[in-house]
Amino acid sequence: MKQLTAIILTVALVAAFAFVAGCSGTDTEKVTHLRIGYQPSTHQVAHMTAMEKGWWQEDLAPLGVTQVTDYSFPTGPPEMNSMLAGNIEIAYVGSAPFISALATGLDAKIVAAVQTQGSDLVLRPEIPYESPQDLKGLTIGTFPPGSIQDTLLRDWLKENGLDPEKDVTIKPMGPGDATTAIIADQIDGVFLPHPAPAVIASKGAGRTVVASGEMAPDHACCVLVASGKLIREQPELVEQVVKTHIRATEYNLEHQDEAAAIYSKKTGQDLADVQKSFKEWDGTWTADPNLIVGSVEDYARIQYELGYINKHLTKDDIFDLSFYEKARA
Repeated sequence: MKQLTAIILTVALVAAFAFVAGCSGTDTEKVTHLRIGYQPSTHQVAHMTAMEKGWWQEDLAPLGVTQVTDYSFPTGPPEMNSMLAGNIEIAYVGSAPFISALATGLDAKIVAAVQTQGSDLVLRPEIPYESPQDLKGLTIGTFPPGSIQDTLLRDWLKENGLDPEKDVTIKPMGPGDATTAIIADQIDGVFLPHPAPAVIASKGAGRTVVASGEMAPDHACCVLVASGKLIREQPELVEQVVKTHIRATEYNLEHQDEAAAIYSKKTGQDLADVQKSFKEWDGTWTADPNLIVGSVEDYARIQYELGYINKHLTKDDIFDLSFYEKARA
């Protein structure tokens, strides 16, 4: 009887060990299928170039990545919800929605910049504009609360003596819906990232009255975010992601006509509108996160003051600059 009990105990211990080992293996399982989130904006064309040219697959294959899949999101907040759910490991996203997600428990860091500025306040042609006071009583479509555009617009209105809750009706909309709405005269204006302002202008439905760089010079916009799990468990993979992003960013800066063609093919946008957007926007593609630290910290402060987040976030909470430094080295 004692021998039987000993055998049963041994089997139970072996099974328990196997279960724990199996769970531990799952926790540290290497990513072989990398999932990347992005938005259909010219701000994030670096991702599209790397995807179109096969650089993601080519550069990451030596690190064990066998598949790279990208997922398009209309705006940053739903993209960050997807990252919170563990559905993507890498995100091209606005820094403001990332801040909002970080404050609600997202385990991730900004590892590189993507671009600065690049959004426009557009009004219908018949609406006069000389100063922000002319916006009183108007309805402006822009990205949802917690986005770059919503955060910038509300802060700029407050700085110019307007109450964003009472003086202006801010309607949360995706870029497609907002563009359709202003063309159909359903709203008075939009505040959207490029290429939407160029598309609206080409249809004669509106004109730019303020560029986002006038609201906040050199402000951060889109950033490259990596999940905390990927950073901790596969830092060499994150470093290569940053290297490939730098490669695509620099290529686009030197080959803008090709970048426009890649964007047009990826999104279905008219090539002439994309080329017009590249010529007219006030944005700049850059991978260097050091250039945007102060601006992103400002977003965290503004979102706290707006009540979008309930805690202060610091540079260390938001950034991991080491991967960019290693990639450049």
